[in-house]
Amino acid sequence: MCHPVTRTAPTFDKYQLMPLIPEEPQIHESAQGPRTAPTPRPVPGPRPAAPSRPGRPGPLRPTPPVQRTPRDVAPVKPGPSGPAAPAATAAAPQIQLIPASAEGALDAAEEAVDLLLESGRAPGEVLVLTTGAQHPWAEHELSFGEASYWAQHDAGDDVFYADAALASRAASRPVVVVAVNGGPAGAAATALPLAHSRAGALLIVCGDPQRINSVLGAGV
Repeated sequence: MCHPVTRTAPTFDKYQLMPLIPEEPQIHESAQGPRTAPTPRPVPGPRPAAPSRPGRPGPLRPTPPVQRTPRDVAPVKPGPSGPAAPAATAAAPQIQLIPASAEGALDAAEEAVDLLLESGRAPGEVLVLTTGAQHPWAEHELSFGEASYWAQHDAGDDVFYADAALASRAASRPVVVVAVNGGPAGAAATALPLAHSRAGALLIVCGDPQRINSVLGAGV
């Protein structure tokens, strides 16, 4: 009697049951060749300050305009000996017209005086005449008497305000300002020629241009 032969399944190592999958080759960085780092871009930084220009510590101030007379006096050339020649006549003053109404002529004259002082004129070089109502300063000073009032004129250290009717009493000054602020009909015709004769370098007239031009064209 034959006994059945029992076959036992062959035993395999557990490691042999795993299929052999070829490993993918790992590419190391060294195999790819050396990598070049990107060129760094320059980072903008603070710019150096521009060198300061020599001789210019600050903004230049504009040079004040030079007042010129309408006629330049030519230098006197030495001539042959003989009788002394007469002295050259003084150049006529410049005439500046500031359009203004009779009511605003005094304010325009005040602004003109302020500009004169700011440009470097000394107060004692300016005489202000009015054809109509007197300047408040003149009214105030006259309240102390004419002697005190004219003493300030003679001192010549400040702007002097006077009625145009008294222009003949006032002494000459480099600048005369006339405010045609009303007054009698012929006040301007009388005041402007006198003011012109008292102005050494500049005559400023504030008032109606047509009226002033008619007077200046006829009498000055």
